[in-house]
Amino acid sequence: MTATSLTDLLRDDMAEVDRVIRASLHSDVVLIRQVAEYIIAGGGKRLRPAMVVLCANALGYRGHYHHELAAVVEFIHTATLLHDDVVDASDLRRGRPTANVEFGNAASVLVGDFLYSRAFQMMVTVQNMHVMEVLSDATTVISEGEVLQLMNCHDPDIEVDNYLQVIRYKTAKLFEASSRLGAIISGAGDEVEAALGRYGMHLGTAFQLVDDVLDYSGDSDQTGKNVGDDLAEGKPTLPLLHVMRTGTPEQATTVREAIINGSVDQFDAIMAAVRATGALDYTRECARREAELAVAELTCLPDSVYKQALLELPAFAVERDR
Repeated sequence: MTATSLTDLLRDDMAEVDRVIRASLHSDVVLIRQVAEYIIAGGGKRLRPAMVVLCANALGYRGHYHHELAAVVEFIHTATLLHDDVVDASDLRRGRPTANVEFGNAASVLVGDFLYSRAFQMMVTVQNMHVMEVLSDATTVISEGEVLQLMNCHDPDIEVDNYLQVIRYKTAKLFEASSRLGAIISGAGDEVEAALGRYGMHLGTAFQLVDDVLDYSGDSDQTGKNVGDDLAEGKPTLPLLHVMRTGTPEQATTVREAIINGSVDQFDAIMAAVRATGALDYTRECARREAELAVAELTCLPDSVYKQALLELPAFAVERDR
């Protein structure tokens, strides 16, 4: 599955999702429109909305609520990005200045709140209590993940399990919810919903693991962010945890001090340690295992081009370079 083939398959569906997004962004408050348009127009893979549409189509859904819910998921994701960039003091996303740089922290936070509120307005129109339950649970867990990540910053002694918990809360939870929504509106039943939820959870975990790889190997022109940003924020991601577990005492000490201080002064030395310990290959292999677990959950779906896309999506998430 390439980005091009996925785009071709979902061209009409995603055009409708975009129409819903644009219509739902309307506000009489000009600044809200400006900030929301700025970040949504900034690109992005739209994987989470695509998963809602793919799962619904794979189950033969013929209504229109999958477009509404895909837009809801994108609004929730966009709100988290606005808040994340303020918390992390980020200045670059998708190759452009972040909204907080362009419009200020206060505007970014408040427009993020608006997008959350609009998302809940939209999900009510589906008139399905289980949909609201899944999405309200997801937003709560995502917020918990954000706080957990904040607590883990500058702490080189966290366990891998703590790191993975942050990923599953902060990133993978919305992937899980996106997959489940397609099953819910299709009336597929509890077992299919649970299987697709696990698919989304494993896929989202793989996706974030690769993001953590790209922070030490990506081209900023490709990834749209500054290489080394996670280190500058004192985030103990899996590549760094692997260096501290398997590297020399000197390498471990260098990484520990960088995490504690949120410093990139020793970035070249840290990159040398990452390469010497095979930390990026190790992390990407962990992502591949998550991708395999995701694929194994799709036996519940009938054969279709949409199932095939879902089968191929984990490999795309793992092998990407941006």
